[in-house]
Amino acid sequence: MNRIFLIVASLFGAMAVALGAFGAHGLEKITTDGKILHGFQTATEYQMYHALALLAVAILYERFPGSAMKWAGYSFITGVILFSGSLYLLTFLKIQESSAVRFAGPITPIGGVCFIAGWLLLLIAVIKKRN
Repeated sequence: MNRIFLIVASLFGAMAVALGAFGAHGLEKITTDGKILHGFQTATEYQMYHALALLAVAILYERFPGSAMKWAGYSFITGVILFSGSLYLLTFLKIQESSAVRFAGPITPIGGVCFIAGWLLLLIAVIKKRN
C-alpha cells in the first residue's frame, strides 16, 4: 500500500511543479484574467501540499498501519483529482469561454471535503495506534 502512495505522491509532486511552471510562464501568455490565474495557482499549490501529505501517509503507514491511514491516502488522492483537477478544467473552460463552467465548478468543493477527510483520517490513524 505505501509503495502505491509513494508512486502517486511522486507523480503528483512532479505534475504540480510542471503545472506551476506552466502557470507562472505559459498561462500568463494565454490570459491576464487574475481570477483564472489565481484559480490555477491554487490548484497547483493544493496539489503539492497533498502530494507531500500523501508522501507522509506512505511513510507513516509502517508505524500506523490500518484502514484509517489507508483511507487517508485514498482521500488525498481523490482530493487532488477532484479539487485540483476541477480547477485545471475550470481554467481551460474559462479561457475557452465555455458554458460547461457551471458543471465543473461544483466538483471543486467535493475535492476539498476529501482533503479534510484525509487529514481527519490521518489524525484518527495516529490516535488509534496502541503502544
